[in-house]
Amino acid sequence: MKLAPLLLALGALGASWPAAAQIPPTAAEYAAYAGLHAAAARGDAAEIPRLVAGGANPNSRDRYQRTPLHVAAYRGRHDAMRALVKAGADPNALENDRYDMVTIAAVANDLATMQVALALGNRATNVTSRYDGTALIAAAHLGHAEIVAELVRAGAPLDHVNNLGWTALIESIVLGDGGARHTATLKALVDAGANVNLGDRSGTTPLALARARGYGDMVAILTRAGAR
Repeated sequence: MKLAPLLLALGALGASWPAAAQIPPTAAEYAAYAGLHAAAARGDAAEIPRLVAGGANPNSRDRYQRTPLHVAAYRGRHDAMRALVKAGADPNALENDRYDMVTIAAVANDLATMQVALALGNRATNVTSRYDGTALIAAAHLGHAEIVAELVRAGAPLDHVNNLGWTALIESIVLGDGGARHTATLKALVDAGANVNLGDRSGTTPLALARARGYGDMVAILTRAGAR
């Protein structure tokens, strides 16, 4: 598929794109889980060290390569997340589509779970997803301004470029809707020091992208920040 049609298709998907790329366990998978995956899904933090002491692998994988930690993150089971890491689970593990706990929480707009994941050692700098992106890019795309601010505080790379040629700032424009959430997201990135003149693969700048879409509030923020 040529790049231009691909970008148009992704833009048409809008806020559904990263959620569609991220595949949480189904109801059937939750029902079929046993051992640590089941304990993680239930949030049974007391059972986790007993299972590990009995030989269970804290980094075991389901058919989609999700570890118990991924399952706990999807369910927001914070005590289970802590128990798993204490028992030896890798906080930076990636599942089949290369999502980690922080990116799972960022897409879900689950600030509390993301804060727990960061405290447990899940790095905000990780390159995640099939798009070679970051949790920050995923959050910016969805207009999760509070998540973006937390990731910035955690040291997420502001100007990381994914394999589509987009930064978090650009994604807040081209995959946003120009409304209050995405405008607040763009402002958070600008205030944090994101490069307002770093263009896409064609060299089109964030300011030009915002102007082309008629996103006046974004244009004003970018202009005040020295965008060209």
